Amino acid sequence: MGAATAPAETSPPTAPTTTVPTSPEPPPAPAVIAPGVKIAGIDVGGLTPEAATSVVRSSFAAPLVVTVAGKTLKPAPEALGAVAYVQNAVAKARSAPAGAAVDLFVRVDGAKVRAYVGTVAKRFDRRPRDATLVLRRLRPAIIPERPGRAVERAAATAAIVDALKANERLPLALRMRAVPAAVTRRSIGPVVVVHRGSNQLRLYQGTRHVRTFRVATGSRSYPTPLGRFHVVAKWANPWWYPPRSEWAKGLKPVPPGPGNPLGTRWMGISSPGVGIHGTPDSASLGYSVSHGCIRMAIPEAEWLFRRVRVGTPVFIVGA
Repeated sequence: MGAATAPAETSPPTAPTTTVPTSPEPPPAPAVIAPGVKIAGIDVGGLTPEAATSVVRSSFAAPLVVTVAGKTLKPAPEALGAVAYVQNAVAKARSAPAGAAVDLFVRVDGAKVRAYVGTVAKRFDRRPRDATLVLRRLRPAIIPERPGRAVERAAATAAIVDALKANERLPLALRMRAVPAAVTRRSIGPVVVVHRGSNQLRLYQGTRHVRTFRVATGSRSYPTPLGRFHVVAKWANPWWYPPRSEWAKGLKPVPPGPGNPLGTRWMGISSPGVGIHGTPDSASLGYSVSHGCIRMAIPEAEWLFRRVRVGTPVFIVGA
């Protein structure tokens, strides 16, 4: 008989496989900014980038609070040409460690800020008012000066730009400087008041009476003009030249010296051909006999000459 053959080894039967159904994986949790991180002072810790962007943009869009001359203005950053690069700041905040401070870059259009400050200045600037000399009850009186004011434009522009770049919204007070009046009460010096009716000249220092003189004024045919004038010329030892008037026909110029119709001093006023001067004819003082000028005794004209100046107001009244 032949040798017996061992049966071949077989693998054990494999159990049938079954497929177990799986549920979908949950979406990854949204990335948030680390706690305590701030962008330009705004706390964005724990916020998503989208939420942080919205918060920072909303904060930056808030108007500035500008105070000037007791008034409050609220210009919008957009109107001042300010643009904040919020997305760049948020991108930096996403990788910043807890408690970090992230800057917010802001670009500001300086021309728009200067234009805004100029508009504010036009609204709140005030011109100074000079002291004004008037005549009340035949005496000089002074309406006081009032100083002006002006926005300090360069400082205001710099302050607004700084506030926008720092994303600050605290009240911002714009400084104003005082603008002094050109003419003040103290700067008003001598004042002359000529009383044509009583033939008197009174000198005042401001509103304070200094001295009264007897003078001669114009005749009925050549009256001294009434009104407000001022001294326009001062001549010591003047020549006298005949005016273009019927009464002076044929007369020749007279040099300085005894007998000169103007004495030794001439103070011309802003009425053509009229002045205050000395006279060698002292008998005419107190009367209305001149050709329009105001005559004084020669020593008194010299005294007055030293105390008035070009520009001194001269009031001539009928009393």
